[in-house]
Amino acid sequence: MFYYLYLRFHTENHLFNLFRYITFRTAYASMTALVLSLVLGPWVIERLKKFQIGQYIREDGPQSHQSKAGTPTMGGILINLCIVVPTLMWADLSNFFVWLVLGITLAFGAIGFWDDYQKVRRRQNLGMTARTKFLLQILVSFAFGVILMLLAAAGRYSTDLTFPFFKRLHPDFLISRFLGNPWTYALAYLPFLAFVVLVLVGSSNAVNLTDGLDGLAIGCVLISASALTALTYVAGNAAWSNYLAVEHLPLVAELTIFCGAMVGSSLGFLWYNAYPAEIFMGDVGSLALGGAIATVAVVVKQELLLPFIGGIFVVEALSVILQVGSFKLRGKRIFKMAPLHHHFELQGWKESKIIARFWISALVFSLFALTTLKLR
Repeated sequence: MFYYLYLRFHTENHLFNLFRYITFRTAYASMTALVLSLVLGPWVIERLKKFQIGQYIREDGPQSHQSKAGTPTMGGILINLCIVVPTLMWADLSNFFVWLVLGITLAFGAIGFWDDYQKVRRRQNLGMTARTKFLLQILVSFAFGVILMLLAAAGRYSTDLTFPFFKRLHPDFLISRFLGNPWTYALAYLPFLAFVVLVLVGSSNAVNLTDGLDGLAIGCVLISASALTALTYVAGNAAWSNYLAVEHLPLVAELTIFCGAMVGSSLGFLWYNAYPAEIFMGDVGSLALGGAIATVAVVVKQELLLPFIGGIFVVEALSVILQVGSFKLRGKRIFKMAPLHHHFELQGWKESKIIARFWISALVFSLFALTTLKLR
């Protein structure tokens, strides 16, 4: 919205030239999201309490969590609102990638909303079946991959992979280009589509698994979103992308504003979600945020950096995979409880200490991801 003020009035008043700069609009998108979250937070918490939308705690979870039962959940509605509104206010809405990322984020949020609604309606910690949830996530991710495939065919997107530490290693998913067989061109996109689905579904569920302690997931999202803000700015800036040997993607520059809004929204939500939490994000928040992080990473060609950008999410997801795999194959558990943060709880760590140490680890992971831009 404000970008159009620049287009309309910058010749009449030089002050409006400020709206031309990505850095200015990103900063104000972050502040807008933060203020909006802080202002609306108490009202949202009150409304959720009024409608008795409280958290249901799994019976086999740590006993210390039973006291959290009834805490308002579905706070992800606030998170999504505080991402979407500032993005619409400060981004160039003629940019297709802005709408694409917003659409995928809200689609994952809608899946999470329905899952949360089922839990509230049934008054238990069981929403949709895992199969149904995975299927819906796969469908949304597949649709996103198809859109990118069409953009690639139109020359507006690249299906090349960018490898950390290697300047000139950019393999293409489209094997048919090398084979020169036009009949296999469509089939050549299947590995790319499968990869996109894996990245989005994996990321959204990893954030969902991490959301188990007060402020843990949103704090890690805040750190990951900050790293993505830097990466999108570098990819969209000709000088920085050339200096750091990163693929220059001028159209994704506007996604810096989306990432900035995600930072502000996460920071504002953390104000109310910090230990002891006044509100939980629910699946409507965790699935949307995980999907948003993965979507931006795919669009800016940093998919292979995602395990470092969201390192804690990967560790949490791996702990669940290893736990389930070990129990099915050997009949033994590796951890006292999965995800990993519950293991440390049962070892006697205080919740606040686990959260702080996981945040520190998330920061180290993200800083390492950013250093790879120079280590090429």
